[in-house]
Amino acid sequence: MTSTVLSGLEPAAVFHWFEQISAIPRGSGHTAAISQFCVDFAAQRGLRCCRDRTNSVVLYKDASPGYEDHPTVILQGHLDMVWEKTADCDLDFRTQGLRLAVGGDSIYAQGTTLGGDNGIAIAYVLALLEDPDAVHPPLEVLLTADEETDMAGAEGLDPSLLQGRRMVNLDSEEEGVFTVSCAGGVTATIALPYDTAPAAGYLYRLRVTGLLGGHSGSDIDKGRANAILLLGQALRLLDHLTPLRVASLRGGGRDNVIPREAEALFVAPPDKERSLAAAAEAFAAELREAYPVETGLTITCAPDNTGVAEIWDRASTQRFLRLLTEVPNGVQSRSRSMDGLVETSLNLGILRVAGDTVKLTFAIRSSLERDKRYLTAVLQGIAQQSGGLYFDLGDYPAWEYRETSPLRDTAVEVYRQQYGREPQVVSIHAGLECGVLSKKLPGLDCVSLGPDLFDVHTPQERMSIASVARTWDYLRALLKAL
Repeated sequence: MTSTVLSGLEPAAVFHWFEQISAIPRGSGHTAAISQFCVDFAAQRGLRCCRDRTNSVVLYKDASPGYEDHPTVILQGHLDMVWEKTADCDLDFRTQGLRLAVGGDSIYAQGTTLGGDNGIAIAYVLALLEDPDAVHPPLEVLLTADEETDMAGAEGLDPSLLQGRRMVNLDSEEEGVFTVSCAGGVTATIALPYDTAPAAGYLYRLRVTGLLGGHSGSDIDKGRANAILLLGQALRLLDHLTPLRVASLRGGGRDNVIPREAEALFVAPPDKERSLAAAAEAFAAELREAYPVETGLTITCAPDNTGVAEIWDRASTQRFLRLLTEVPNGVQSRSRSMDGLVETSLNLGILRVAGDTVKLTFAIRSSLERDKRYLTAVLQGIAQQSGGLYFDLGDYPAWEYRETSPLRDTAVEVYRQQYGREPQVVSIHAGLECGVLSKKLPGLDCVSLGPDLFDVHTPQERMSIASVARTWDYLRALLKAL
């Protein structure tokens, strides 16, 4: 293999394929190229392959000799990744590949998300499909599109493409932790119209930056701040110093990512420059005490000469600021049966202005359908009281725990043999496609696993090289035992 950034790392085949797919732009909604790459991979190796209208692909491989009568196993992951980058990164996600780097035991991407979620699943299955020494039952490899947004690939899957009823999902992020159930969710949006009017004064830019961000499921209870909500709080604070009027707003990028940055342009009197800057700085210092993990948090307010076409009127500005104080966010309830498990949450992930409307988009998650529905009703009520509209999309079901699971039992036993200790068997608050696929494939027995990934959905994302290797050995051993 050609010398590359990941050359010399073992298992060589896995890291080769990870680097290959990292060169292909594959954000949610942009999966045509990676889907075609998988189709070409299958064609070059004489493997049967199906590709559907969502860009999801299914690749098939016959059983190893002696395993022909073993029940089929589905290996499942997703093709898309979250595109997030630092403010100073010039990479164009739509046309350029990731800039991979190695530091110690970690692989990361310079200035951007790594896409280990879920590129490592693609790398594992491609390496398996061309491995002549792998021992396994008949394999159906399902790689879905757009998992990170609305699970359109899983939702749109034709279930007749899959005969297997045992599935290993490779979308987990902690070695030695087997996920066996997860929350359901829905993406919810409040759209609030605003009016404009002429304004006199300075244009100021208020910025909230330097937050950790993170996954809106797995990181929602880690004490991380939400940049959009802090922006709203800062605007209200400054509004008490001098009445202001909003000109533009922007924050976050994905509903399922805790927003790291947010900013607003507003008009205020020119003689307030020093007091507004001092108030913003003092508020940031106060917040760093309230959020000890947010050591990089900064809030700045300074005059800005950016031209704007419209300035909101005073009533619209006040209505928006009230809305931001009324919407719930973060952990709403915890499980009473599983210690530490978040049961219900929501994340305000996107703030955008479109036309004459400002939109707030949330990721709602819950293990309980009734609580998910309750939160949508709460947001709908807040929208109506504020004079706005509410809508939701991408509703996906929870993955319910199976009392009897032969696959789970085998996975645990193989882990004991390989590691000499017990794995953790858990339910998680993040969403996995297992819930959608379980509805489509009656009787599906599945377990989710993966190597150690850290800070996914952020530019600080890292993947452990040693953990990738151990999980590769484990996955091969598990398939052999099935």
